[in-house]
Amino acid sequence: MGVVMFQAINKRSVSDEVFDQLCNRIVSRELKAGDELPSERLLSEMLGVSRNAVREAIKRLQQARLVEVKHGGMTTVLDYRMEAGADLLPSLLFDRQGKIQVDVARGIVRMRQVLSPEIAGDAAVHGRDITADRLDAIVDGMVAAIAPAELQRLAFEFWDVLVDGSGNIAYRLAFNSLRKTYEPIWDLLTQMLGRDLRKLDTFRQLAALVRQGAREEAMHCAREYIDSSSNAIYQFLDLYERHAQQKIK
Repeated sequence: MGVVMFQAINKRSVSDEVFDQLCNRIVSRELKAGDELPSERLLSEMLGVSRNAVREAIKRLQQARLVEVKHGGMTTVLDYRMEAGADLLPSLLFDRQGKIQVDVARGIVRMRQVLSPEIAGDAAVHGRDITADRLDAIVDGMVAAIAPAELQRLAFEFWDVLVDGSGNIAYRLAFNSLRKTYEPIWDLLTQMLGRDLRKLDTFRQLAALVRQGAREEAMHCAREYIDSSSNAIYQFLDLYERHAQQKIK
């Protein structure tokens, strides 16, 4: 393993910062699969933190399937592409300079496109009246909303209810990961999706289709909406990528 530089930790949120620093080194491939981390004692000295903070961070890395702690305390980096789950997406979305990883972002948008119609269809089968009542109440709130940020919040709540209505735990966990990924770019998403957030007739129609139990129609409605909003994000990512390439030149 080559020499990897570490930075002293700001002690306001020690274990989180230790985790973030090690996680960033792993997903950036500075620490490669098969590399061994320094011992707890050495890491605590290098980072300027307590061994407890290092131990907590390594435990989180282990839970995220980024490292494996072997017998005797040796900690080995795993190949996150083969071992980790969707919870890692927020860490992959930005590089260490805070720039969006465009390929990762496109993959997240594509995942949203694939899952959303299925979620809506299953909600129409399993959710029906109870889910539709909740959806209608959210759309009523969207009608009254003025600020784009409030529309964005309610739109996410709308999809959150659809996920509940689908009755599918896999969709729920995937949605949780997507929502966590969106948090750092929430304001940016609000700007990109401004036009689609105001398609209140589409939200109302989707709620009605869920109430009717019309699975195929609900899927079609959701797909049209998601494809439109996804195209807005793709256009932004294309511009972002071109701008980044021009700066390099």
